[in-house]
Amino acid sequence: MPESTDAPRHGGESPKSPIERRRLGGTERRRHGSEAENRPPASSQELSNAHAELVEEPGPRVNWRVFIIASAVVVAFSLWAMLVPGHAASTMEIVVAWIAENLGWFYVLTVTVVIAFVLWVALSKEGSVRLGPDHSRPQYKLFTWVAMLFAAGVGIDMLFYSVTGPITQYMAPPTGDGKTTAAAQDAVVWTMFHYGVAGWAMYALLGMAMGYFAYRWGMPLSIRAALYPLLGKRVRGGIGDTIDIVTLVGTVFGVATSMGIGVVLLNVGFALLFGLPEGLALQIALVIVAVIMTVAACTSGLDRGIRLISELNIWFAAAMLLYILVTGQSAFLLNALVGNIGRFLSTLPGRTLETFAYQQGGSEWMAGWTLFFWAFWLAWGPFVGLFLARISRGRTLREFVIAAITAPVLCDFLIVSIFGNSAMHQVLNGNDEFARLAMDSPEKGWFALLEMFPGASFLIGLGTLSGLLFYLTSANSGAMVMSNFSSSIPKPSQDGAKWLRIFWAVLTAVLTIAMLVAGGVTTMEHATLIFALPVTIIAWLVMASFSKVLRMERAEREGRALQRRSTAVHGGFAPERTWRQRLERMRSYPSKKQVAHFLEGTVQSALADVAREFGKQGYRATLELLPNEQAGISSHALVVEIPEHRDFHYQVRAVEVPVPMFGGRMSRQTDVYYRVEVVNQTGSEDYDLMGLSHQQVIDDVLDRYEAHLGFLAYTTEHDYASVLTPPAVTAPDAVSVVVAPAEPQEHAEKDTAGSGPKV
Repeated sequence: MPESTDAPRHGGESPKSPIERRRLGGTERRRHGSEAENRPPASSQELSNAHAELVEEPGPRVNWRVFIIASAVVVAFSLWAMLVPGHAASTMEIVVAWIAENLGWFYVLTVTVVIAFVLWVALSKEGSVRLGPDHSRPQYKLFTWVAMLFAAGVGIDMLFYSVTGPITQYMAPPTGDGKTTAAAQDAVVWTMFHYGVAGWAMYALLGMAMGYFAYRWGMPLSIRAALYPLLGKRVRGGIGDTIDIVTLVGTVFGVATSMGIGVVLLNVGFALLFGLPEGLALQIALVIVAVIMTVAACTSGLDRGIRLISELNIWFAAAMLLYILVTGQSAFLLNALVGNIGRFLSTLPGRTLETFAYQQGGSEWMAGWTLFFWAFWLAWGPFVGLFLARISRGRTLREFVIAAITAPVLCDFLIVSIFGNSAMHQVLNGNDEFARLAMDSPEKGWFALLEMFPGASFLIGLGTLSGLLFYLTSANSGAMVMSNFSSSIPKPSQDGAKWLRIFWAVLTAVLTIAMLVAGGVTTMEHATLIFALPVTIIAWLVMASFSKVLRMERAEREGRALQRRSTAVHGGFAPERTWRQRLERMRSYPSKKQVAHFLEGTVQSALADVAREFGKQGYRATLELLPNEQAGISSHALVVEIPEHRDFHYQVRAVEVPVPMFGGRMSRQTDVYYRVEVVNQTGSEDYDLMGLSHQQVIDDVLDRYEAHLGFLAYTTEHDYASVLTPPAVTAPDAVSVVVAPAEPQEHAEKDTAGSGPKV
């Protein structure tokens, strides 16, 4: 147990009384004010204040600095690409060659560490932490949620690369000779690798980080908020704006690349179906269609219809795959699918860390394939991560990661394997002309494959429609995410202004057209590889920030376990009840009105008495009413300030729970009842105060306060100060958490007696 607060001072020891500590804290705070102001949060209590630190206005507003600078970067690049396309293409080719030669290892290492990190989160004890308070539960049923993950896992770019990727790796593999059995075994697996775990690990990292800080700690749903534990209040200023600019520019180039690949592919489909001339004019027309659809969705309330379309396109894609599987080489496709998955799993570690350092021309192959895809996933990480976070509130980190790197990846594998092996079957049977077409003009190669199946016109129409839906939904949702990234939005459920969404849709279209003019898909690949490089730094920062807070969670769990052990002799945390109270509790399912009366009467009175007594003892205690939107009954929170240590929190909250189908109650008038639970900053302590007397509530507060003192002793003994609470010395990092000094004891006693605790 820590030393008593009224212990005498000895020699040169630091003062022990609360009043002396506060006075010293005030001096140190003035001395180190600026450092303390910006240091990262060092406790759960400080982290819970992040919403007030980060949110300056109650509603969404445009972040003009982020908006102007990011727009200027995109506009400047677009003008450069359109006015001097040859120079732009050659310059980007030189830059990409340098990156591949000198920084390819960094891309590979980043993705490898991201995969390892998300797996560690899922498989460790921290995997049980929820994206929200401990008592939160998922918004969507498991099947619906997994289906939405599937919807996020399919894009039109996958259709583009599902044919050209395997054929290119068979004809010209990165190692060894082409057109061999070894090349055939690896051909489809390379494309599965590029669309496999790596990309979804990046999505999972950014998605769970944004969701965790937004739903568990009340921060905005943004990348800069996820870095608050690492950078502190600095994320509000220039550093935070720089993070948002990098994120936004990377997202714009990622979406523009996907749109560019989409129009190149759809250009051929529309030409085949309607006899339209292929070329840049038709591609630009398709880009304009995407802009018009986005504007229509913003101005006429068609967002719900866009979401319905995004779900329908999954069924169209599934129908297309089933048609190819049934009318094509079914046995070969199924055998190849199983073999591809097996080879993917057995070779995954080696492929993930492969850089082809000993291979002549290895850096060129890496730049065109692996590094491009890693950059593509990095650029799309904030975009898809934001979507995943918004649909995953209440899920555990373990659920989130495992589902994200399995369900969508299996969907990707089906598409890549069925299309890729259908193309491989043609090439293995001597169709070299088709192979050359797929390598030289991937968009024509994909439709050429569809023409080989029975009912080719139907299949080409289905493929074009499916690709068009993927293309339109990506353009629309991309514009929405860009508007969010260029705004300051306090609540996860809110979005940026509609005019801002229209602006980004138009600007992304301009960038897409510029890259088409400057060289088409190759230029898009190069631009993505270049502009995604800064996003790798953000990925490392997010991992550092997230791991820091997860260590805080772990220390807090261990501290609670110690608290439970220290109070086990008193019957645990759950207060002692008389036998009549126990029997009444078994038969009672209190209504909302009964719980509100208990909180306003017994609990309010008991906490007020405790707060008043703490005040007499020289502490500053406050009793506050906190909104509880879920139950509609205000919570009561007692906070006792402990200078230089983590404050004591005792919050009583009403929780709505379903009435069980069994029990002592003979009949049910409603399906829900209410519990009165004690909660901390991250969730419920899982016991019910309802029905206790005034004295029993006071006893429970004191039991928990005594256990809290033991918890502080434990964290000091095990050196958890760096992640949980500032050290007990007057170091610069510690003084900033010392609250405003209380008045001398005699003054505090007089004031408390007159006015009572703050309510």
